[in-house]
Amino acid sequence: MKKLLSLLAAAVLFPVAANADVLSNVNLKGDIQVIASDVNHTTVAPANAYNRGTSARVLAGLSADLVEDVTANLMFQYANIWGADNSAGKTTQNYWDNIRLVEANVVLHNLFCCLEATVGRQFYGDEDSAVMYFGPNHYNAEFNGYTRALDAAKITYADDFKAFTVIAGRTNNTLAGQAWTGNIGVMNNPAMAPLPANEYDVFGADLKLNLTDEIKAQVYGYDFNGLPAINGAGDDRHSGIYGAKLTVNTPVRFGAEYARNFGGDKFVREHDSTGHMAKVDVATDIEAVTVRGAAMYANNNFFAFGNYTPGLLVGHRLGGAIDNYSIGGVALFNLGFDVKPADKWTVSLDGYSFQDHRLKHSSTWEADVTVKYAHNEYVELFAGAGYAKLTTWEGTAFNKTNFGSDNVKGQLGMLIKF
Repeated sequence: MKKLLSLLAAAVLFPVAANADVLSNVNLKGDIQVIASDVNHTTVAPANAYNRGTSARVLAGLSADLVEDVTANLMFQYANIWGADNSAGKTTQNYWDNIRLVEANVVLHNLFCCLEATVGRQFYGDEDSAVMYFGPNHYNAEFNGYTRALDAAKITYADDFKAFTVIAGRTNNTLAGQAWTGNIGVMNNPAMAPLPANEYDVFGADLKLNLTDEIKAQVYGYDFNGLPAINGAGDDRHSGIYGAKLTVNTPVRFGAEYARNFGGDKFVREHDSTGHMAKVDVATDIEAVTVRGAAMYANNNFFAFGNYTPGLLVGHRLGGAIDNYSIGGVALFNLGFDVKPADKWTVSLDGYSFQDHRLKHSSTWEADVTVKYAHNEYVELFAGAGYAKLTTWEGTAFNKTNFGSDNVKGQLGMLIKF
């Protein structure tokens, strides 16, 4: 079925070039994600902290070999909210205007016999990164909207021991002009401070090392020119992030990461109160149960472009923007368990504690249960319920005064990857 869809898509999009001499190894790729969610606050008239309703996002495209050592990638995206798109008086063009190009690049393999170059609109980073990620997220009802990407040139040199990548480009206005109330795919959340949708330059380098079969290290740095002000960042000509990460894949799996911001008129210059972040993850398997824990500390308005969204409530609402947990930062602790009670089923239990980075205020507590059912290798159904007991944090509007101390959220979803 997948091969048939690939051939049909190639025949439609490339009616002239789709032949064995010019176009080969054609593959359909993308995903479809539908999430329904609801939330209950204890305030009389709560602000729109979370989405209520059903949202859908479709990513669909092609990957094909054009000629020897040249691959082309093309992907479009469409997102909407059920019931919000009134069809009265709309033309076909109105719907085409909501379809956006999210990936359009060519990949040159074996360039100069040792490099790989990707040129054009592309995704970048790891989806679970707390520092750098441009691409689609999953399982997040608050951000199930249009996906960010980079217009960039990326060059990678890789062998069995190392992978060194440099990237230079600009963000694009993929998110600008969408009909939703908020930004970055938020359905109904005017209370959330929007991230910028305008363009700015991105320059970076990333070095990954396979020290042993079990131990891997990473060092990275990114500079943003023309970055708008985000919680105190962006007042300088250069604003950026640099850091390092170590992972150990033994029976007790371990990961540690440290990152710092910089900013100034000169490159890699720090202010007196530079934001920084430290994150530790630990996991191990005890028979059929995976036990995991995480701790994160961030202060002084540390800003990043990651996708770390812990929990169904607090982390999802903030969409990976670490500095938005509070003006001063956050101290986060997590303990979780993954259980497979039957084939195709995975049940996860998580507990979270969120405090300001000085641990001066009472914790916001959150407890979640999520269930995933793998219908097959491409289709997954998921559900989750979470409860958060908010406290009052200094310098943040996300507290019990605005949203009530007790917050309950539930969500259902379907994810199809192809």
